[in-house]
Amino acid sequence: MDRWTGKVAVITGASSGIGSEVVKMLVKKGMIVVGLARRKQKMEDDMKGLSGVKGRFYAVQCDISKDEDVAKAFAHIKKSIGTVQILVNTAGYATPGGFSVTTPEIWRGVVAVNMMGAMYCTKEVLTMLQESKLEGHIINMNSILGHRVVKFLDIDANVYAATKHAITGFSETLQRELIGQNIRITSISPGFVITQIVKENSFDTALLKEPALEPVDVADAVVYVIGTQPRVEVKELILKPLGERAF
Repeated sequence: MDRWTGKVAVITGASSGIGSEVVKMLVKKGMIVVGLARRKQKMEDDMKGLSGVKGRFYAVQCDISKDEDVAKAFAHIKKSIGTVQILVNTAGYATPGGFSVTTPEIWRGVVAVNMMGAMYCTKEVLTMLQESKLEGHIINMNSILGHRVVKFLDIDANVYAATKHAITGFSETLQRELIGQNIRITSISPGFVITQIVKENSFDTALLKEPALEPVDVADAVVYVIGTQPRVEVKELILKPLGERAF
């Protein structure tokens, strides 16, 4: 990780869950970390507990589902903070309910955050990296459901798995497209994680009794892949809670 000290990282979905944990870890490692989320005050409050850390943190309000918001945020980051060399797309959205009983409005919301938001942010960072010729690393927070669709405890989540399959294809496409450009692409696919999405969206309470990862476990994986040698590209990393039966 030493080579990333003082370098700029952007974390989406930084106001809670996996994103918040990734922010904390990278700041402790000495990076300049920018958190993107709609809740700027929540990000700032979460970081108040950090003391004596080597890095710095900046909270930027941004709705990543809106391309104009993303463009504005990254223009500010480039001008005021510096060229982004690491992007971790952790922002995610899910709602319970099968496809047949949910609405196009719900589908659009899930697609806008999980798929389009990641693409908007990736485009901005790729442009910076290709202009600067600096080393870069883009990490897409995927899911086990981005590889195989299963019904877990009779819970349906409409188009969530479809958006994660899209992230699998998007990551593999970038890995091939960027060969020779010193930009690494990693897809991290966790199994069940207890996140704010689960807690706030009325998923079956039986789900909370299943083996689960904590957001910090996934953040550990992010730090691991970032810290690998420049000659190493971890293309896909799958994490499962011990004893998980669904996948």
